[in-house]
Amino acid sequence: MTHDVDYGEMERWYDGYLIGRSHIYNPKSVADALLWKEFRSYWTGTETYEALKVYIERDFDGLKEAVVGMLGGSPCRIRPERFQNDMTTFGAKDDVLTLLVHLGYLSYDGETGEASIPNLEITQEFLNVVDSPQWGGLTEALNRSEELLRSTWAMDGEAVAAGMSAIHSETASLLKYNNENSLTCTVLMAYYSAKAYYLNPIMELPSGKGFADVVYLPKRDTGRPALVVELKWNKSARGAIAQIRDRQYASWIQGYTGDILLVGINYDKKSKEHTCTIEAWRKEEDNL
Repeated sequence: MTHDVDYGEMERWYDGYLIGRSHIYNPKSVADALLWKEFRSYWTGTETYEALKVYIERDFDGLKEAVVGMLGGSPCRIRPERFQNDMTTFGAKDDVLTLLVHLGYLSYDGETGEASIPNLEITQEFLNVVDSPQWGGLTEALNRSEELLRSTWAMDGEAVAAGMSAIHSETASLLKYNNENSLTCTVLMAYYSAKAYYLNPIMELPSGKGFADVVYLPKRDTGRPALVVELKWNKSARGAIAQIRDRQYASWIQGYTGDILLVGINYDKKSKEHTCTIEAWRKEEDNL
């Protein structure tokens, strides 16, 4: 190893596999990154994975939504014991995801029973797969995320709502928009760029007197605010903010010294419109 290696970038690109609690890197990619002095995907494409694209696009019981969630940083619970241990028998989402674990395209946490995309290198491979018409404009939706994230930091609720509506329109054929789970997937797509500034999103974090839907905690030294996101269906964005305050969803973060933004998002099924309200959390509210 040379002295000028950025170990943080090495971890982001090639770490993510676990044996017990031990982290395992992709050794070939690490060696190639050191040789060529460039962090990028050195993953070798296989015919097997090309064939798996066919099964992913069949969307067994919500497989596409699971992939969207994992791209957004949210792990997916799977049951690997159902896998038939072959490359041809697929009857459910878990069969495909378990095979992806075996092939190294997903990591698996045996303690939580969850699969996730391990690192940036494999994220690039998934992005290559979803950059096709069968994925209903997902690439376009992900490309909007940086602008939407900056609108959130600027507390521009109207711009965030417009961005959410555009993403919904672009992915209408991908996400069956009939429940709050699809709204959660839209939020994960909308904040895809957050992974450059934030840790993986925490889903339904126990806080105060209930559960915050999605929480983004900033990485160290990024200078970004924490985001506490509450989602509503056929209600109101202001009602979402009121729930965050009434149930003290931000109280768990009393020791956090940075800024906190409360983000309320509502989808009205009848009008097919999103609304968004963003407010700053004042630390003195913790003592109310």
